[in-house]
Amino acid sequence: MSAIDALPRPDLDALYDPPAERIQQAVLDRLVDFHRDYLAVASFFCLATGSAQGLDASPRGGPPGFVHALDDHHVAFADWPGNNRIESLRNLARDDRVGMLFLFPGLELFMRINGRARATTDDTLLTRLAEGNKRPKTAIVVAIDEVLFHCGKAINRAGLWQTERRVDREALPTPGEMVEALNAAAQGRAVDPAAAGQLDAHYTQAVRQDLYG
Repeated sequence: MSAIDALPRPDLDALYDPPAERIQQAVLDRLVDFHRDYLAVASFFCLATGSAQGLDASPRGGPPGFVHALDDHHVAFADWPGNNRIESLRNLARDDRVGMLFLFPGLELFMRINGRARATTDDTLLTRLAEGNKRPKTAIVVAIDEVLFHCGKAINRAGLWQTERRVDREALPTPGEMVEALNAAAQGRAVDPAAAGQLDAHYTQAVRQDLYG
């Protein structure tokens, strides 16, 4: 038995008020003009997928408008290289349910799209989603079940856009230091700071320059 199994379950209806009617009415099954306005400036969202084996959330980013509205009921975006785990693509092959949570730097709201999705190699779509001379290997098309805006209380609780809330890079282990520590533990040797430095240099190059390769 897991430790969470012993925790009491809350009576949600007793603890939380029902959503206001205006909130319910703002949940649509299609895009309207103001959704398209926000998609045109959107540069980041998290993609949630799942399967019988578990759930996954994957960050997605691109230039403003990288998520394309194909029509009122469908959006599409390119799948660009990441860490090559391709969990989202593998999940979609088994379970087509998706959630998209958009953040807009500097703004105090989110946009959410819930629906069903499929990965595709459709040639016309891949050409449309190309960035510069880079063409994606696959694209993901989402059929919209729900689209809604979500209030920005979490943004303000986190102080997400406040300069003083930025994390000091020196306060936490770097990616290279973490990978080197794991490698050293697996190999039964001491941590090599020089190796960590080389890994950090490679990481910085990859995340800033090797965006589409």
